[in-house]
Amino acid sequence: MELHQLRYLVAVVDEGSFTGAAAREHVSQSGVSAQVAKLERELGQPLLVRHNRSISLTETGRAVMPLARNTLAALDAIREAVDAVSGLRRGRVAVGMVRGCSIPPFLDALAAFRSDHPGVDVTLAEADSTDLEHDVLDGRLDVALIGYAGRPMPGLEVVELISEPVAIAVPVGHRLARSKRVRLADLRDEALLCLPVGTGVRAAFDRSCRRADVDLTVDLEASSPDAVLGLAERGAGVAVLSTSMAAGRDLVVQPIADAASPAKLGLCRRVERGSVAADELLERIAEAMGVRRAA
Repeated sequence: MELHQLRYLVAVVDEGSFTGAAAREHVSQSGVSAQVAKLERELGQPLLVRHNRSISLTETGRAVMPLARNTLAALDAIREAVDAVSGLRRGRVAVGMVRGCSIPPFLDALAAFRSDHPGVDVTLAEADSTDLEHDVLDGRLDVALIGYAGRPMPGLEVVELISEPVAIAVPVGHRLARSKRVRLADLRDEALLCLPVGTGVRAAFDRSCRRADVDLTVDLEASSPDAVLGLAERGAGVAVLSTSMAAGRDLVVQPIADAASPAKLGLCRRVERGSVAADELLERIAEAMGVRRAA
């Protein structure tokens, strides 16, 4: 078994084809195919199912993939540890960000890191928080900015950056705008607008409803806070967001008094130590957001 065989295997799975893997690794398609087939022969088990236009993992392949990713990540960490001693930085850091959440300090830290370490290839991907957690756990991402409400998936840790109450945002003339105290039960007869399942605010809202034993249904989902607020401004319903997301528009913002689960924003990463570059980037982002991690 050779390292380049593992690298080709990971590339095929990530790209979804031998053609894509060959382009990513700058080798011929036949070379990638031959090396993956050689790896399967050495292991005595097929790792991939070859379909006409796609590939999928066998049961053995699914068991091997996390180990292959960890092996390649460990090799990168060794290289970067040597570079760190000599004052260099190189490699790759894959960063995730929850969709529709552009926070200036986060982007500032990312831009500053790229400027200070031009030898590090930094990639940024947007997705829902649940997908980001899976990608960090599987090794596709090194660190991700996620919204969440409960505990992270096993094998992950989250550095909490922000914790806010769940709130509603309504036009000035809405009946709830004049309420001194808004409760979940007050929303039963309202059309509710919120972010999709898989986002931190939605998780906090759904979790709060279960804990309060109040059955509420989100009538219309939008992928960004701006879209949710825009719909609320046009009278489409009551926007349900965190307090900071709901601020800054011509709407009345009311915290939901009995929404017991706050909406949180945090930096997610695997429990085991990552690369030197990934660790440094995480520290920079946390510091830019006003959070210092415990040593």
